[in-house]
Amino acid sequence: MAAGGLKPVLPEYRGAPPAPPPIPPQEAPPSVRPADAAPGQDLFYDESNPDFASLQKANQALAGFPVDKTGKVDWMQVLRSGRIQPRADLRGQAAMSVLEMDIVMKNTKEMPYVLFPHRSHTLWLDCSNCHPQLFESRAGAHAITMNDIFRGKYCGTCHDRVAFVTHFSCERCHSVPHGTVKAWWEVPAPGAAHP
Repeated sequence: MAAGGLKPVLPEYRGAPPAPPPIPPQEAPPSVRPADAAPGQDLFYDESNPDFASLQKANQALAGFPVDKTGKVDWMQVLRSGRIQPRADLRGQAAMSVLEMDIVMKNTKEMPYVLFPHRSHTLWLDCSNCHPQLFESRAGAHAITMNDIFRGKYCGTCHDRVAFVTHFSCERCHSVPHGTVKAWWEVPAPGAAHP
């Protein structure tokens, strides 16, 4: 006994300490949007509308749609699957004007360059949605920054609002490695050496 009647606390083992308790596995994000209502989704509806009860809610309309790693609907995957077909006009009589032109933006500091695929955007939208109001149709016309995008300018007019969220999804735009800038998001195959 130690002075004052206190017994020193000693480990109850001999040799190696016991293994720490196992860390419970993280639940993998779903690969499709669940049918459950998303938190706060009803904030987008006017409950005073007499037809509120008959309106289809987001969880009903989007259930089963593929989601990205953040759990949001992956609209490009939905489009490629044929589950939705955007229309060029209200009656669905005009054809979409799809532009096959990629632009590489190189003013990205230490990040991979940005690849802007016109095709992915013009499968949904007419050129007039972006040009000339958001973007002048001239190379180098805008010094786009992530701060601008986060504040809702340029790409941020849609992204982080109705299109995929840019936070934690850098590689969806910054997808062109260059020089010593590597594609940090590429996961090596099991057993492969890390770069």
